[in-house]
Amino acid sequence: MTQDEALELARDTVARAQRAGAGDVEATLSVTRRFHAEARDTTISKLEGSTGRSLHVRIFNGGRRVTLSTSDLSPESLDRVLRDAVAQSEFVERDPFAELPDACGRFQGDLDLYDRALAERDDARKVDDALALERLVRAADARIVNSSGSQYADAVTTVALANSRGFADAYLSTRASRSSGPVAEDAGVKRTAHYGTAARHERELESNEVVAGLAARRAVEMFGARKPATMRVPVIFERDIAASVLADLFAAVSASNVAVGNSFLAEAIGERIGSDLVTIVDDGTLAGRLGSSPFDGEGVPTRRTPVFERGVLRTFLYDTYYARKLGARTTGNSTGGGIGANTFYLEPGTHSLEELIASTPRGVFVLDTIGFATEHATGTYSRGARGFMIENGELTYPIDEFTVAGHFGEMLAAVDAIGNDLRFDGSVVSPSFRVGEMTISGN
Repeated sequence: MTQDEALELARDTVARAQRAGAGDVEATLSVTRRFHAEARDTTISKLEGSTGRSLHVRIFNGGRRVTLSTSDLSPESLDRVLRDAVAQSEFVERDPFAELPDACGRFQGDLDLYDRALAERDDARKVDDALALERLVRAADARIVNSSGSQYADAVTTVALANSRGFADAYLSTRASRSSGPVAEDAGVKRTAHYGTAARHERELESNEVVAGLAARRAVEMFGARKPATMRVPVIFERDIAASVLADLFAAVSASNVAVGNSFLAEAIGERIGSDLVTIVDDGTLAGRLGSSPFDGEGVPTRRTPVFERGVLRTFLYDTYYARKLGARTTGNSTGGGIGANTFYLEPGTHSLEELIASTPRGVFVLDTIGFATEHATGTYSRGARGFMIENGELTYPIDEFTVAGHFGEMLAAVDAIGNDLRFDGSVVSPSFRVGEMTISGN
C-alpha cells in the first residue's frame, strides 16, 4: 500500500465515521512490512516475513471518547465497527478534556527517515547477515558454547493520519537491527549476555564484527565475579544501563503520571533537580533518528523540548489531553493512546568512557541491572546489578549479586561526569555518566 493509498483510506474512515453519527474523528493507519531472521549455530532457526495493517480510530462525541482498532479494512467491516463505536459512545462518561488537538501539522524539514537501500535489500543477504553474526560470536571466544540466537530484522512502515478538522498527512520510515545473545561456559559456570544495534539506515548499524565482539565480551567478562562489600562509592552507568535510568526518569516527567500524583517531580517545575551537567531533551526532529517523525500520534508537529536545562526542570511532556487537564500546551508526545518519548536523551559530555573510569579512584561500573524496584511517586531507585569494581582508576574484577540504590533527585544532583559515547539507537538513549556517590548493598 502506497502513502497515497494509506492516506485515502484514513480520510475515507473519517468520512464513514461521520456518516455513522460521529462528531470529531481521527483515523491512523499503520502499514508495516517486517522481516526477521534468527540463526543458531549453523542453521536458520527462525525466518519470518509479514505485512501488517492496523487502523486506530478515535471518536469524540461531545466530550465522550471511544477508541477502536482493527486490521479488517473491508468497507463492510469498517462501517459495522464504526457504527458500533458511535453507539457505544452514548454510554461513556463526558470528559471536558477529551477532544482533538486545536492545531495539527507537520515538522517542516527533511527528517531522513527512509532508507531506500534497506527497503530494497535482498532477503537472502539478510539471512546471510544473521548466519555471519552467529559465526562471529561463536568464534570470538572458546568459552562461547551456545547462543539464544543471532538476529537480523528490519521494517518498512507507512503511517497515515487524518481527522475531521481537515488534517491529513503521511510519512514513510525504515528501521533495521542486528543482535546476538551468546552463552558462555567456564568450569561448569554459565553466563549469558546480549548486545544489539538499531538504526533507520543500514549504513548506521554497527557491524557484525562489532556486535559479535561486544556480545561475546559481555558473556565472558563476568566469570569469577564476586559479591562486593556494602559501601558508598561513585557509580558509573554504562550507556545502555544509563538509558534505562533515563527511561525511569521519563515516566516521572510524563504528564499522565504527574496528573495523578505518581511522580516525585509533580511540583518541581522551575526547581534545580540535577547538577549543571544535566541537560535532558526530548526531540522528535533529529534527522535520521529512530524517535523522529514529522508529527506525533495525534497529528501535532514534533519539536525539540528541553526538559532539564543545566539541572533545572523546565517542563513535563504532554499530549493534548493531559496538556488541557494541567493547563499547559502539548509538547508533541502523543502516541495516539498515551504519552511516549520521541528521542529522550541526556546531552553528552566530552570525556570518553575510559576517561570516566580512569578519573574514578574507587567505585563501581554498572554493566547490567535486574528487576524493577523504581518508584516514580517517591523517586526511589533500586536495582539488582552486575558490573566491575574500579580501583585506582582501573576495572579490577567483576562483581554481581549487589543492589545499587539512591533517590533520583540525589542521583541527578550528584552527576559529576558525562561520557561522549551517546548512540541514537532507540527512543530513550544516554551516554555513560557518573554519579558521585550511591549505595552499593552487598556483603
